[in-house]
Formats: sequence, structure tokens, C-alpha cells
Amino acid sequence: MEVSYREEGVASAASSVAGRLVADGVPARLAGGDPTLWGEDAEAEAAARLGWLSLPRHSRELLPVLGELAGRARAAGLTNVVLAGMGGSSLAAQVICDTADVPLTVLDTTDPGQVRRALAEGLSATVVVVAGRSGSTVETDSLLRVYEQHFADAGLDPAGHIVIVTAPGSPLERRAVSAGYQLVPAALSVGGRYSALSAFGLVPAALAGADVERLLDDADEVSPLLSRDTGNPGLELGAALAGAALAGRDKLVLEDQLTAINGLPDWIEELVAESTGKQGRGILPVVGADPNGTRDELVVAIDSDVGDVRVDGPLGAQFLVWEYATALACSVLGVNPFDEPNVAESAAGADALLALPDLPTGAPSFVDGPVEAYGAATAKDLPGLFAELLRAIPGDGYLAVTAYLDRLAAFDAPVPDGADFEQMTDAWMMADPLTLRTLLALRTDRPVTFGWGPRYLHSTGQYHKGGPQNGVFLQITGAVEEDVAVPGRPYTLGRLQLAQALGDLGALETRGRPAVRLHLTDRAAGVARLLAAAQEA
Repeated sequence: MEVSYREEGVASAASSVAGRLVADGVPARLAGGDPTLWGEDAEAEAAARLGWLSLPRHSRELLPVLGELAGRARAAGLTNVVLAGMGGSSLAAQVICDTADVPLTVLDTTDPGQVRRALAEGLSATVVVVAGRSGSTVETDSLLRVYEQHFADAGLDPAGHIVIVTAPGSPLERRAVSAGYQLVPAALSVGGRYSALSAFGLVPAALAGADVERLLDDADEVSPLLSRDTGNPGLELGAALAGAALAGRDKLVLEDQLTAINGLPDWIEELVAESTGKQGRGILPVVGADPNGTRDELVVAIDSDVGDVRVDGPLGAQFLVWEYATALACSVLGVNPFDEPNVAESAAGADALLALPDLPTGAPSFVDGPVEAYGAATAKDLPGLFAELLRAIPGDGYLAVTAYLDRLAAFDAPVPDGADFEQMTDAWMMADPLTLRTLLALRTDRPVTFGWGPRYLHSTGQYHKGGPQNGVFLQITGAVEEDVAVPGRPYTLGRLQLAQALGDLGALETRGRPAVRLHLTDRAAGVARLLAAAQEA
């Protein structure tokens, strides 16, 4: 594992920060699990959340259990592995499986269309890993209820198809025991975004066929370096992140085009944003974007020479080093890396809305074809709205696009007969809401981020509300043609999805930030209109 500085200003700032940390004995104190590093207010929580430091060793106790679990699944013909979990309960497993090139369906969504896609993938061959520290998260609870009902309706015993990963003593553990589900306990001393090498990351990955022992080997190899004052990649990376942020370079542009590790920036995004984004401070990760060369950017590349900092190493080591570096950076920035004080705001807003007879969507400020616009904008059409939002971004700010849609719907786009792969890719791209981020980014030198709802609520959602208040927000929702009931609950997935969007929008609006919701009355036509308008802006 190696971290190298490729820009003089970064090297100087990192050296200054590292010198202070070494003088205070911080590297060894962090590696040893000292909970006092983040101040008196954070000490109690930190003391209960530092178990991730020893996971490269302690998670080896899971290997026999994982081998037996995977063997039984194969013997039963359960080849379709689905992971129902949010944030730290899903992102690491997705990176592990994408990098190992083994199939895993991740459901970190409440979109009815995306859930119906997963349900259509052969229930008799499906094993669902339901993962959550408590299991009380509304998305996790809803998805478990949906799968339980669909297994039963298909004449299948849910106990033969559901695996639960949760903390000992949690409501989800009690539910698993009561229903007779296979249960794998997760370490109590590990929080969600620091759980990559725990049961949350390893159980679904092992079921899908990834070599999880190799991950632990690679993490275990780098672990002894983390107590050192020199030759410590975690110290080097953490000092660079913190030193740059203190110097005003608090936009972390993540570059991974040349690495064999697939999707790591999405995991880093949650880790860094949710750990640092509070008390008006924080580091904003920017994923999938080209650098703009602005004064507030820090470009960190994974296995690539493009950037101010280069981070080389295998996936297991990357997980551990990024966790260490983020926790260390938080000690410099003066924030608690293990809490998420503002995440509950959006959830509370959604709960309150779900209790109403009808969701209060209000009247649109304008309608542009299949798109309705809601919010305080003065524009009268989409090109004007996009231009208005881009002008509203402060000089040190960013634009966040968040989409509560089916992230796989673009693959339904028609392609020309006989189309080659490039033509198919072009067709999919022009049906993908994610393309909006790229088109808007061409028109500003400020960062434009993109998040799928409700996943981002457990990731950058903390930064949006708790970090520096310099964001501009564009939210996209869509009409639901075929909904999915949530058994035992008075709402459908479609109603829940819209309530989550409105709840988060309300939390942002209370902070006085520019925030607009675009509702697609026809999803496919609406996405096409958004992309066309972004090119007209």
C-alpha cells in the first residue's frame, strides 16, 4: 500500500499536519483505539465504534461460517444473490463483488420499478441478504417485508431464502430468530460506514463468490503500518485530506479510471462525506467528474498518475487505509467521525408526511412538457431553471443533483437494429438521469455531484445538511406506473419514495438553500426532456 504526493502544495500541507499529529502521538493512539482523539463530546461514541481497526484479524472468525453459508446456498441452487441494505450495509459489498466480477443485485432503493426488476429474477434461485445494524431503517424493513410476502406467495419458505446480518440484540435479530432465518451477527463495535471488512461487507460478497479471505489478508498486511510515524499510508493520506481541507481545498475529486478496483469512489463518498460533514465543516467527495482546476479541489487518484495524491494498493488495504485516514482527518478538523446528527432529519420528515392522508406536493411553478417544476425558482422553463441554479452556486459551493428514480431504467431504452456496443452505450447514456450531471458540469467550474435517492440520504445527505451551507440542490422524482405494496404497512414503495424525497427537500429548505424539485410525469420522456434542456441552457 502506497500513498504519494504529486503536487508541492499538497505535500507541504500534509507534512505540516503529519508533523503535528506525530508530535501528539496520534498515529499509534488511533491504531490502538484511543477514543479521546475527537474530543470529550465524542469520546463515549468513539469508544463504542473503533472495532473496525481489528477487523482484519477478528473477521477471520467468520470465514468458516461464510464457507458453510455459501456451500449451502450453492447446494440449494441459490445462485441469485440480492442484498437489501442501505449505505454502509451495501456499498462495500457492491465494490467487492464488482471488483471480483461476481454478480450481486444491490437493493438500496425504494423505487418500485427497480424492486420489481429484482423480484422478477427467479425467486426460487434467490437468496436475500437483509443487512442493517438495527434493521429499523424504513428501507430495509420495507424490502424485507416485500420479499417475505413474495416468497410466501410463490410457495417458498422464506426461511430458506433469507439471511440476516445485524448487530446482536437488535430488533432485526429478534425478528430473524422468530422467523427462523439464517443469522450472522455483526460486530457491535463497528458503525455502518466503517464496516467494509465486517459481516456487512463479507456475507453478501462470500455468497456471491468473491474471495473474502484475500480481502482480509491484504488489510492485515497493511494494518501494522498504521501505528507508525513514518511509512504509514493512513497517516499520509489522512494528513493530505486534512491539510488540503484546512487550506480551503475541501472538494475531494476521486479519480479511478485506470484501476482494477471497480466502484471504490462510491464507497469513499459515503465514508468521507458522512464522517466529516457536520458542524458547518467537511470534505465534499466528487465522484465521476473531471477536475475543474479550481483552487478548492484536491484530486486523489486510485492507481493512477492523474491527480494531486496517488493511492495504490489492493482493495482490502484500501478499505482499511481510507477508514483510518478519514478518522484521522476528522481529528484534525475537530468533528466526530462516528455520528450522523443530521441524517434523522429527512427520515423524520418522511415519517411525518406518511402519516398524512395525502402527500403535500403543492402546485408546480411551471410545466415544461413531461416535467413539472416545484420550488422558489423564477424561471419559466427548464433551460432557464438550469441556468438559474448554476448562477446560484456560490464561489466555494456546489450543485447536488439527487434522483429518486429507477437507476436501471436507462437499459430499457430502444437501440437501433444491429447497433454495436458504442451505439448501445450512447442510447443508454441519453436515457440515463446521471447524464444530467455531466451536461450541467460542462456549464460551470463548480462541482456537480449526483446521488440516487434514497441511497444518498445515508451518504452525502449528512454533508448536505451538516456540512458547509454552500450547496444548491436539484431533486428529481417520477410518476409511478406500477407500485409495490409494503405488507403490514399503510403505504406502498412509491408513496414511501416520494415521502423520502419531500422529507429531504424540506430539511434542505429550512436551511435557506436553493432547492428545486422536478417531477417527471412520464419518466422516459421526462429524462429525455431534462437532457435536451440541459444542452439548451
